[in-house]
Amino acid sequence: MPSKVWFSSFRTRSAEDNKINRLKRLMKSMDMTRILKEGDLTAVKLHFGERGNDSYLNPVFARQVVDAIRDAGAKPFITDTNTLYLGSRKNSVDHLETALEHGYSYATVRAPLIIADGLRSHSFVEIPIEGSFFSRVKIARDIVEADSMVVLTHFKGHQMAGFGGAVKNLAMGCAPSKGKEEQHAYIHPNISGPDCVGCGTCAAHCPESAITVPDGKAQVDVAHCIGCGECATVCPTSCIRMGENADTADFLRRMAEYAHGAAQSKRGRVAYINFVMNFTPECDCCGWSDSYLIPDVGILASFDPIALDWACIDKVNAQRGNECSMLNGRNLLPGEDKIRGVYADMPWEVTLEHGEALGMGSRDYTLLEV
Repeated sequence: MPSKVWFSSFRTRSAEDNKINRLKRLMKSMDMTRILKEGDLTAVKLHFGERGNDSYLNPVFARQVVDAIRDAGAKPFITDTNTLYLGSRKNSVDHLETALEHGYSYATVRAPLIIADGLRSHSFVEIPIEGSFFSRVKIARDIVEADSMVVLTHFKGHQMAGFGGAVKNLAMGCAPSKGKEEQHAYIHPNISGPDCVGCGTCAAHCPESAITVPDGKAQVDVAHCIGCGECATVCPTSCIRMGENADTADFLRRMAEYAHGAAQSKRGRVAYINFVMNFTPECDCCGWSDSYLIPDVGILASFDPIALDWACIDKVNAQRGNECSMLNGRNLLPGEDKIRGVYADMPWEVTLEHGEALGMGSRDYTLLEV
């Protein structure tokens, strides 16, 4: 039987029909609170955005979800995990300061903020799974110990995964740094020598000091590289590519297995809401927000993360692309693959196909417009 995916468009011409009220109606239509029990400690998993980024999910939306959870008698907390790379969210102190700067205060969202993997990302639980790469995955302790979870995702592009949706929010977003490192294992940067200008930006951002710039060209010490991809993200000439196609496909499968472990720890008590808006080519982990690839679409929600992400991809590809974006004239027409318009060789489907094979959900879905 196809999974249900609820959808609410962003087209509106009245205050009564604004985005906030559409989100409220969507949560009511899907009966989001059926995953909640009285007194639940409920994790609201989202991404606060890297300092300098402005396309992260607006805390005004998180507040509506928190209010719905409270009305159901549960006790919500807003949460994320620390990053693998250097930046403004590497430890819980910096992470919380960034969240507050981005509007995620108690006064705004009416819920406490908890970084789920502890001060230095050492707090986690190993969850047993039956995967091709992992028999156990490391999931942040406070996410595992929560009774239920609502996963809020800004649906956008991603340099290493093609797109960032609900599955990636589970996989990378619920893992401590050691878990993130396990997912990134064996995928390393390839630097195009002729295009490298020796600026040293990649070396300055490498969390393991695995990059040097001898003789004016960047070089990677693979033995010390953890595959985080930060060098490829910050390279001003785009001369760094992460891994070969086979490596990328295995990275996506490892990510799906981590997502499976994160969802499995909640035993079906998870709801997922994706916001297809501000569709940037890169993740909110970047300290900037590039021009959007498509117009804003709307909000989609489901209890099936695989169906939800497929539905979002279909909505994205149905749009006409923005000519003044990283698409650069490629795949602009409705129906054309917008992700491959930016990342030509990206096998993005692998994440969802492997997740479906693991039993996370189904590609088949029925779209219910709210």
